[in-house]
Formats: sequence, C-alpha cells, structure tokens
Amino acid sequence: MKTSGADLKSNLFYQSRLARPMLDRAEGIYLYDTTGKRYLDGSSGAMVSNIGHSNPNVLAAMKAQMDKSTFGYRLHFQNEPAERLARMTAERMPEGLDRVFFVSGGSEAVESAVKLARQYTLAVGQESRWKVISRFPSYHGGTLGAVALTGYDPLTKPFEPMLRPMPKVPAPLCYLDRDNLSDHDRGLKYADMLRDEILAQGPETVLAFLMEPVGGASTGALVAPDSYYGRIREICDEFGKFVASEHWGVVPDIVALSKGFAAGYAPLGAMVAQNAIVDTVLDAGGFMHGFTYAGNPLACAAGCAVLGEMDRLGLVDNARVMGDRLKSELTGLMDRYPFIGDVRGKGLLLAFELVSDRETMAPLPKELNAYNRLVDLAYDRGLIIYSRRTRGGKEGDHFLVCPPLIITEAQIGEIIATLIDCLDAMAAEMNLPVNR
Repeated sequence: MKTSGADLKSNLFYQSRLARPMLDRAEGIYLYDTTGKRYLDGSSGAMVSNIGHSNPNVLAAMKAQMDKSTFGYRLHFQNEPAERLARMTAERMPEGLDRVFFVSGGSEAVESAVKLARQYTLAVGQESRWKVISRFPSYHGGTLGAVALTGYDPLTKPFEPMLRPMPKVPAPLCYLDRDNLSDHDRGLKYADMLRDEILAQGPETVLAFLMEPVGGASTGALVAPDSYYGRIREICDEFGKFVASEHWGVVPDIVALSKGFAAGYAPLGAMVAQNAIVDTVLDAGGFMHGFTYAGNPLACAAGCAVLGEMDRLGLVDNARVMGDRLKSELTGLMDRYPFIGDVRGKGLLLAFELVSDRETMAPLPKELNAYNRLVDLAYDRGLIIYSRRTRGGKEGDHFLVCPPLIITEAQIGEIIATLIDCLDAMAAEMNLPVNR
C-alpha cells in the first residue's frame, strides 16, 4: 500500500510543520504524489520550472554529460558546457552584456553582482561607494548579504542585528495610489524617489540600485508604468552606472539571473556584466569572489538544453500569447469576486491581489490568513499557486499564477475553473461577496 509523505517520519525540516504528500513523478505541467493524485503546477514550483517537468531533451543532455563528467573545478579546467552556455546567455542579453559568471542560485547571483560592483568602484578609485539602494517591498535572496537588500519584514527583521541594512525606496505600487496623476506621471514620481534618496545618502556613497523589473513573490508580479524604467536609467547614469531592465529598452550594467535559467533541472544562476566593468576589475588584480560549483558542467549542460528547448518550442512567444489569455481570464474573475482588487504582471508571470474594498484597496483582515487559505484550498483540488503577504509581509494577500511556459489554452481553462471553485469556497467560509 502506498503512503503519502505526511505518513512518514522525517528528519528534514524547512520553514514550518506544513505536511505535504510525497512527490512521485512529474511530467509537463503536472506533478503526481505517491498516491497517484495529480497537481497542476500553477506556479512553476517557486517560479522555476519554465519549460515544464521531465523534458526528454534536457534529461538526455544531462545524461550525456553525466557519462563524461559531473564536476571540474573552474581553477583546474575549463569545460565545454559552461563555455557554450556563456555564449548562449550573452547572445540573449542586450548589447554590451557579454561577460558571464555562473553560480548555483539567485542569492549567489545577487551577492556576485554586488561584489563586482564594489570591486569595480575600488578599481577606479571610488572607495566611498558602498551603499546599495533597493526597494520596499522587494526580495533579493536568503543569504545575509541578500537579506540586507531585501525589503520584506518577516524575512529581514529577525536578522537586522546581524546585518548592515541598506537604504530603501518605495516600490512603485501605483495600483494603490488614489491621486489624480496619470500612470506616466506616477512612474516618474516613484523613479524620482530614487534620485531623492541618492541625494539624501550622498551620491559619493551610493554604489548601486538593485531592482526586480517585474516583481516576484514580495510584490506579486508588480509592473511599474513604462515611464519608470527609462527614468531610473537616467538617474543611475546621472550619479554612476548601475541598474536594470530590458522590456523597456533599458540596458542594465549588471544582471542577476536564476530561477528558470535551468528550469529546475539543476541548481544554476548567473551574473552577466558589461565588458568594461569586468575588464577593469580583472586588470586591478582579479574578482575576489567565487563558489565551488560555479560553472559546474552538469548544471551548465542542463542550462544549455533548457535554452535550446525555449527556442525549439517557441516558448517566449507562447508566454506572450498564453500570458495575455491567462491575464484576461484572471481579470474576468473580478466581475464575479469584488474582493479581487488587482490583476497584474507580464507574460506568464501574473498575480492577483485580494482586498476588502476595491475602491480604497484596503486589504482583507490579516486574521483571515486568506493568503494561506486559498493556497490550501487550491492544493486540495490539485492546483498549486504561490502566495505572499502584499504589504511588506505584514498584511495583504496576493497569489502568483505563473505556470510553465508550455501551457496550453485548455490548461489555462483548467486553472481558471479550479480557481473559481476555490474562490467560491473561500468566499463562503469568510463571508465575502460573490456576484453570481
């Protein structure tokens, strides 16, 4: 008789005592537990499994590399998968971002970017620059260095005595504003908050501005008005050279990549930087930083295969088409559920936020724990979504719906039908209004 993970005594622990079933296998956008129950991966894990699960071409590439070598330390050998993946990555970057430094995850990528920025300023005689401005809310990783850059109280407050907290500016939460400004002017307003903070801190002390072009878990797929991104680039050019974002024709100086970079097939991330920055640091004595698994041949073989499948399957285009469809369907839910206050995102990185009043955008009472309850209701019905507290981790409820990029129109229908069932159930439990 098969048992679930909840029936087994475990020596593992993670964030809580939450019990989940034992994973048996995964195929495409679905995962199966050991009882045979199927789950639609509506959040790509933790926004990781971009090309779906158990892709045979990726598995074959990894097997071929395993037959050759699984590890070669970067100070002892170059390896072909790492060289190939670096070329493939640089080809996909905006012009000028040509130098790639591999890591095993997003926190390492952020740490690497900050260290490269700091070493660059030392190399050019600007030792006073060390402050990294980021946004609140935001999420940049789980190491102590990345936590100091993160703006999310439940993840940062316990460790503040151990950190050197960095300055923050408000994230462009324009959907909460109740002013008479246009979206264009709101974007400029939030961008100029960065300029004000740089002046307040002292421009000679500011090293970098770090941001998520499309927000992740902390802000639920937040997208700023278009005017924001170009103005941020202008401000950073005024005071130095560090910031981000390509959808809006803005070329960053340093990019941190991870999550879907290897789509969950192996731990992998990267920092990509401009030639001038890297060459200056290397000429000054070298980049004083590194990780044991940097450029691991097995992980890089997986990364090459993932990028190859992205191209072969046309997943960038599918993300646009299916993302528009899914966003339209999620927006349509607002007619039925007055407590859905906002739907946002870009491509297939989407989210919706629950509120008690759509006019004021006041959050639901935090005691309802709606952000946990809806996830559990969905999980029971075989749909996995991802939630966080919207307002800096203290209150508010948003839910990321970001399935693998291989999703079809029929599977979007499956997501929406399950969400309707879940939202109906939660509304009945919490006495929330529903327009039948």
